[in-house]
Amino acid sequence: MKKLLALVMAAAMALSLAACGGTPASTSTPASEPASASTPASEPASEPAQTETVSADDIEDNMTSADGKYQVAFVTDVGQLKDKSFNQGTYDGVKLYAAANGLSYKYYQPANGDQATDDDRYDAMKAAVDSGAEVVVCAGYLQEAALKRAAMEFPDTPFVFIDGYPLTDDAGNTLTNVAGIAFQEEQAGYLAGFAAVKDGFTKLGFSGGGGGTNDACCRFGYGYVQGANAAASELGITVDMNYSWEYGATFQASTELQTMISGWYANGTEIVFACGGSMFQSISAAASANDGYVIGVDVDQSGESDTVVTSAMKGLSDAVQWAVAKVYDGTFSEIGGNATSLGVKDNAVELPTAADSWRFETFTVEEYEALYQQMLDGTLVVDNDFSKLESTQWSNLNLNMI
Repeated sequence: MKKLLALVMAAAMALSLAACGGTPASTSTPASEPASASTPASEPASEPAQTETVSADDIEDNMTSADGKYQVAFVTDVGQLKDKSFNQGTYDGVKLYAAANGLSYKYYQPANGDQATDDDRYDAMKAAVDSGAEVVVCAGYLQEAALKRAAMEFPDTPFVFIDGYPLTDDAGNTLTNVAGIAFQEEQAGYLAGFAAVKDGFTKLGFSGGGGGTNDACCRFGYGYVQGANAAASELGITVDMNYSWEYGATFQASTELQTMISGWYANGTEIVFACGGSMFQSISAAASANDGYVIGVDVDQSGESDTVVTSAMKGLSDAVQWAVAKVYDGTFSEIGGNATSLGVKDNAVELPTAADSWRFETFTVEEYEALYQQMLDGTLVVDNDFSKLESTQWSNLNLNMI
């Protein structure tokens, strides 16, 4: 696992990512970046002016730049742009920042879909730079080789590597035009696993993307197991968990994945953590057909299916806006060439607590907030060394690796 560095900022540049805090607070943007996109509301002159916040869904995915140049670029990970998860959450940040600051923006999908090669990804990055990109946001660990090549070829272009880490050139020198932004997904996974067991689920599942080679999904899963085991220990019970990387290597929906998860539900699994972009479609379909439940990932997926009980979220959109802002305020050097890891102390991971997203029946928001506070003050530390998953003797959890 890449080295995680603490995010140290002055008060005027404090992050407010992903709507969490000691008790979850509303999402805001760092003081160092311009305000989020908003549209003035029509108010009588005698009353104070009000603003209406614009959501990313209100902003077009495709825009036409008058001069044919696109200043803020996004190179997608595998899967669909509108995956209601990782790609979409990342691009939301690009759109929101660009719209709030009058900048042109564009997304680039590498050729050949889930069979994209490093050359395909590099070609997308080069197309972005050739089209006038002043910053290129690249999503996913699969971008590493192509991003290294692009960053070396275009040293004056800053790149934001989401779910990434620092890169070096062929001589071993750090590429200071690449900012690696990662998350402490193990914390979000822990929150989800703990809450599920506390709510009464005793037969759980985890279906992960990347085939077991994606650090972010591995951290989510390892945290999920830790949280489920801790809650079971508190309750004095033993829970069961199916855990698999099958059919998730490309993060795509598939009939094979849906069939496997349907089999889990048919054999007693009650809830499955769908940890892998478009894999959610197969897992939620299996849940719907079998009266099962789902835990979403990356963003709040409750609006996608009634089967979703909660989502293990990370502040993709806010992190992108914060990082891109540093290009335009002249402080990119603070993160370029460095590893930034965002967690509860940066308000960057959480479960959604809005009334229409909170679907637990007995586990309360107040209990969740107390658990979150334990992470925040350091009394609860979630291990991030997922290499210990299979070797650990779980006290109150039977782990079935598939």
